[in-house]
Order: sequence, then C-alpha cells, then structure tokens
Amino acid sequence: METESEPYVRLASLRQLHQVMADMNTARSLADTLQTVAEGVVAALGYELACVNLVRPDGDLVVAAFAGNPAAEALITGRVGSRESWERRLGMGEHWGDLVFIPHTEGWVLDDDDVPQWYTDGPAPRFEDEWHPADRLFAPMYAPAPKGSGTCGELIGVLSVDRPRNGRRPGAWGREALQMYAFQAAIAISNARLRANMQRALVRLEREQQALRASEESFRQAFEYAPSGMAIAEMGGDQHGRILRTNDALCRLLGRPASAMRRYSFSDLVHPEDIGTLLRTSAEGGRAELRLGRRDGTYVWVSLRNSVVADAADGPRFLLTHVEDIEERKRRELQLAHRASHDSLTGLPNSAELRSRLSARLCQRASSPHTAVESVDAAYGHPAFDVVGPGFDFRQGAEAYDAYDHHVHTVAPDGDHDDGTKGLAVLFCDLDGFKSINDRFGHNAGDAVLIEVARRLSNGVRDGDTVARLGGDEFVILADGLGRADAQDLAVRLRNEIIQPIRAEGRAVRVGASFGIGWAHCGMTADEVLKSADERMYVEKRSRPKQHRRAG
Repeated sequence: METESEPYVRLASLRQLHQVMADMNTARSLADTLQTVAEGVVAALGYELACVNLVRPDGDLVVAAFAGNPAAEALITGRVGSRESWERRLGMGEHWGDLVFIPHTEGWVLDDDDVPQWYTDGPAPRFEDEWHPADRLFAPMYAPAPKGSGTCGELIGVLSVDRPRNGRRPGAWGREALQMYAFQAAIAISNARLRANMQRALVRLEREQQALRASEESFRQAFEYAPSGMAIAEMGGDQHGRILRTNDALCRLLGRPASAMRRYSFSDLVHPEDIGTLLRTSAEGGRAELRLGRRDGTYVWVSLRNSVVADAADGPRFLLTHVEDIEERKRRELQLAHRASHDSLTGLPNSAELRSRLSARLCQRASSPHTAVESVDAAYGHPAFDVVGPGFDFRQGAEAYDAYDHHVHTVAPDGDHDDGTKGLAVLFCDLDGFKSINDRFGHNAGDAVLIEVARRLSNGVRDGDTVARLGGDEFVILADGLGRADAQDLAVRLRNEIIQPIRAEGRAVRVGASFGIGWAHCGMTADEVLKSADERMYVEKRSRPKQHRRAG
C-alpha cells in the first residue's frame, strides 16, 4: 500500500488491512491485542516503526507494544511518559482530523521531555512533503463514546508511527486509513480489557468461593476447638444477645452444657453489678471485663470481645463473642490494688486510702467552675488535668461532679456540748509506751503489738466505719453519724480495749492510748481534718499524768 498512489489502492492492500483489523479483535489476551495493533501498522499501513502507548490507571502512558525494530523495542518497551507531557504533544502541531502531526521544525522542543522516544537518522528533506527523521505523527485512541453524544470517549492510548516506507508524509487517504485504524484499535483494546477484566473477575470469584469454603471450614474448626470460649449470638431485634452456639471451652468454663447455653443470653448470665457494662459493650468491636455466672452459682471474671459476622451480603448479622478467662489476672490486680491501699503489717487501710475516703466525704464550697474542679481534685487525689486527661475514668469523673452538684454536706456538732447533731467523727489514736516495748523487746514484739491493736480497733467499731494506720503507732478511725457524746464513748471503749495485756514474743505487755476527736465538715481538706484531730490528741495526752497514760 505504501508504494501505491493515493487515487489507486489495490484490493489486496484493503484485504490485508481488513485481515489486520480482524486479528486485533481475535487476539487471546490484552497483551496479544496490543502487539497485534503495533504490528498491523507496519504490515498494513506502510510504516517502518509503530508504538502503542497505553494509558495506565494513574493517567500516565506506558509503552505497551512496539513493532519494526527489535533494538528500539528492547530500549523503550515498559517505559512511562507523564500525562502532562503527552497532553502537551497532542496540543501541538497540525491536526489532521484526530491525528496530530508535529513537523521537525517544531518537534525539537520535545527532545528533552519524559516521553520515551526512539531517534532515527536520515537526510534532510529534499522536497516539500518528504518525511524528515524528526517528524512525529500520533493517532490518539479513544474509547467508543455513547451513540449520539457527539464527543470522543476517554483517551485509552496513543499510536505513534514513524518512517513511512514511501518516504513521504501521508496524503488524505493515508491519513484517513491511520485514523480509521486507530478507531478500530481502540475498540479492540477496550474489548480485550473487558474480556481480561471478566476473566480476572471469574478467576477471582472462583478463588473467593474456594476461599469461602475453606474459610467456613477453618472457622468451624477454629470455633469448635479454640482454647478460649466462643459464642455466636443474635444481633438486633427482640432476641438480641440470645446465644445460638457455643464451643466446648465456654461450656467448660461456665460448667453448662451447650444445650442449656442456648436457653440464655449473656444478660442472663452476667453478674447483676456488671449488666450496665455488658450493655455498653454489646455492639461491634465492644470490649468488656465482667463476671459471668457458673452453673454452681459462683462467678468468673472474663474478658468479652465482640465482632460482627454476616450470613450473606444482605443476610442476618450475628455477634461473635470471644470469652477469655481472666480470673487469675483479676485476682492479682485486686491483690496489687489492696497492697497499694493497705498497710502491709496490719492489713488496715493506709494513709493514702484514709485521705481518699475522707476526701470523698468532703467538698469545698465553690463559686466557679475552676474551684469546682478543685473539689474533684480533693475527692480523687488527682490534679485537675489528670481528672479530664486520657487516663481518667469518666464514670468516676461523672460521679465526682454529680457528687458536687447533689452532695449531702458533711457538718460537725457545734461547740463542745452535744447538741444532737450527727457528724463524721475522726478519732486520732496514738499509742502510749509503744517505744519502750520496741526498745526493750525488739521490733518483732512491737509489730505483734501493732497487729493486735489493729485487730482490737477493727472489732470495736461498727460495720462501715474505717480503721486506718496512719504510720508508726498512729491510727485513725472514721465513724460517721455520731454525736459528741457518741464519739467520746467510742474513744473510751477503744482505749479500754487497747490497754488490755497483749501477748508478744512469749510475754505479756501493755500499751496505753491517747485519742483526739476531730470533726470533718465540708470546706475543710482531709489534711486539715487530720491535723485538727492530731492536735486534740496531743492536748488530751498532755492533760493526763504520764504515769496514768498507759493504764488509761
């Protein structure tokens, strides 16, 4: 075709062009189609070189196929040119319909852009329409547009051709043939992509179905043989939370058979104090630590972790709950918390716990949000920024502010006589003669005395009262709802208990006790209350002759 004049085209050339277009549409893969497009330009349109630049998903164009020169093919196939550079090229030069021709007089400005290029050598043109080695001819390929839209579809690639075999720029018929060829190539590439996508989708679907079958079997085995408890429950509706299925580990943990478990929901099994925690964490992704009831009536601490599984894309949704036994960890946590808040020798609340309990009963009358926050500080022993910080338990915070808003203010009896007012009595107890026991009989004897005194004080108060060891031989009792006479009677009774002989290191020893009675009321801090009781204790100690202090 390249040696034929424009007015005369042999039938054999048209048949060859028709065959090439047929080959494009029957290629087995997208890669084969692209290569067939490039080779068809060389075989049927009379160019020595042809390159298919394909638009990638990111918009840039990659050299996807090359024909006519193995060296050039090896050099530039797979290289990428930016969309910006290609748009610049397609906007330059002469437009022959959809074709873009950039003559050598203009194309030199493109020599240094990022589009992969193959340079060919040759003599300068001798006549007007002779092809120059630096001439460029591009045939954009557009996806088919909807019928009647009157616009081009999306750009899917660009055919670039070089070195016409007749040595001349294409005439009207050559241009029309290349434009038509690019149009048919775009259809073939679009169809090949569609087939490739369908094939990938079918392969993916088959793999997903195989994976689903394998996943269902894996899930069944993982569920049944998991070392920790697993349960599937209904999600939503009137039966939300009803247990549908449990594994052996959960049945063993709760001592209940699977048939019996299906009669319950988790709300039936949870400890009454933990029902609120369960409801707050029953949604997808919820986590909670709470207690579940065993068949024997006891409770076990567990960690619940929820996730949602669906029976089908639009089918019912179920709650998959993972149940982990944390009884041992909880026991250790409670032990550590007890050690942190209690005296290691006597087992009584320590100084920090005493101040915490006392502060919880007090509030500072505040006239501003700032002082209101300070009252929460006093109640919880945290700086204000810790109260509202990421480590703060907001349930405590809510209770603290609620306590401030609806606090029953602690009041103290007025004056030194009993006016019938009931308040929070703070009894500060200091042992008399304890140092001499330590000095004469050793610290083991002293420790035995402290342990026995703690026991006697604890037995001498009411349930709900607090007996704490402040440090050394000092103890503090918090007794709420007492009048002045009640507090004085309590101090006498406790002193009489303490002065009884105590067995320590195989011998009987005796200590005395001095009590100071202070009264807590809102507006005071815990330290102010303790200081007041301490001062009253020293007044009481000094008022008694030294020889009578131990006998009471």
